[in-house]
Amino acid sequence: MQISAKADYAVRALVELAADSARPLTCEGIASAQDIPFRFLKSVFRDLRQAGLVRSQRGCEGGYWIGRDPAAISVAEVMTAVDGEFLTLRGARPDSLVYPGAARRLPDLWRAVEAAAQSVLGRTTIAELAAEGAAGTEGAEDGASQRTGPGSSVRDVSPAVPA
Repeated sequence: MQISAKADYAVRALVELAADSARPLTCEGIASAQDIPFRFLKSVFRDLRQAGLVRSQRGCEGGYWIGRDPAAISVAEVMTAVDGEFLTLRGARPDSLVYPGAARRLPDLWRAVEAAAQSVLGRTTIAELAAEGAAGTEGAEDGASQRTGPGSSVRDVSPAVPA
């Protein structure tokens, strides 16, 4: 499964906005803080604004605010806002796939992958990510947060593989 740069940048931008909601943040400031190309981030903000996930104000005191309560914005919603369909296979939704012969069960696997990803990303909110980021990254290398340990909001949903 591949997560687009656009979805990654959108989530990171919203987490940045949620972490500092007392004032509007500029696109330049968010791009710099998150090491995101400024011109690309501007197009991401256009999609986020259309989806109601951010609001903007022009002028010298302007910038962006998060558009709704970050606890009510899931990562899955952000991904769908900037990329369209949550998961597609060669442009088709997994629920519309039908394969012949020996591969006839393969669409069931793709639907299960979509359901597992939707489950994890649908229950992970921007507020949770912002709170975890603000808590620091103690023990993490390169400043990257380790999100799969005990107490993490991201759960292991990998399918059981028989031995």
